[in-house]
Amino acid sequence: MRLAVVLSRLRQEERLIFEALAERGIACDRLLDSEIVFDLTRLEKQYDSVLIRSISQLRGQVCARVLDASGTLTLNSPSTIAICNDKILTTLALVKAGLPSPRTLVALDESSALDAVSRVGYPAVLKPTTGSWGRLLARINDRDAAEAVIEHKARLGSYLHSVFYVQEHIAKPGRDIRVVVVGGHAIAAMYRVSDHWVTNAARGGRGINYPLSGEAAALAERAALAVGGGVLAVDLLEAPDGLLVNEVNATMEFKECTEASGVDIAGALVDYWLEVARSGRSHL
Repeated sequence: MRLAVVLSRLRQEERLIFEALAERGIACDRLLDSEIVFDLTRLEKQYDSVLIRSISQLRGQVCARVLDASGTLTLNSPSTIAICNDKILTTLALVKAGLPSPRTLVALDESSALDAVSRVGYPAVLKPTTGSWGRLLARINDRDAAEAVIEHKARLGSYLHSVFYVQEHIAKPGRDIRVVVVGGHAIAAMYRVSDHWVTNAARGGRGINYPLSGEAAALAERAALAVGGGVLAVDLLEAPDGLLVNEVNATMEFKECTEASGVDIAGALVDYWLEVARSGRSHL
């Protein structure tokens, strides 16, 4: 098989993936997304399967779509990446699958956004519809804060800030739960603990082993299936009435979860990728 990994830079996760491939005697090309040029008028299939590991959601999405059009199998699939990259599409997929999620409203205007925040109740959380690492999230505690944040977003001018994604604030106990799902099976999990209300590792959250329970595993597996399956990280919130699915990530960082759980996530990812590539199907 002809295999390649599309990456932005060689992070620890990618090193672990290439080490797992080498241990299995599998040859694999490295394609820097900054150096890729696609000729859309003369598409050629150069690889049987490509693993998408771009840091940029946009670059990863473009690579997956063009490679798929050339007949190349990508992991994750373009449709799964598209859903996970858009919080609105993710929420719609989760709700359609009947999964418990935070109450979420979407507004398209400043005044309606203020109404949405009021309907959700204070505090509320305002998120961009795309993005990762906990960036540009705002917890809005009162009307004055809502007016200020919404006006700032509207004046930024980018279309990314012209849609207002408003969620109820879940009073989580200083942590959330990240579950790694590979090929439909929850294989590892960790608490992401932080004194800050945003628990992403990029914002200072630290990983602690989470003994993967039946409830959390089943919920994460259903969430992964809802967005199309593949290799995914599902973020769960501990609400007073039970677990909620918050987000699903299509290009997960897993070094910290590997260290916290002791699970060889890179090895499981590579084994699943090889199985998918040999089958010729986007997921199993």
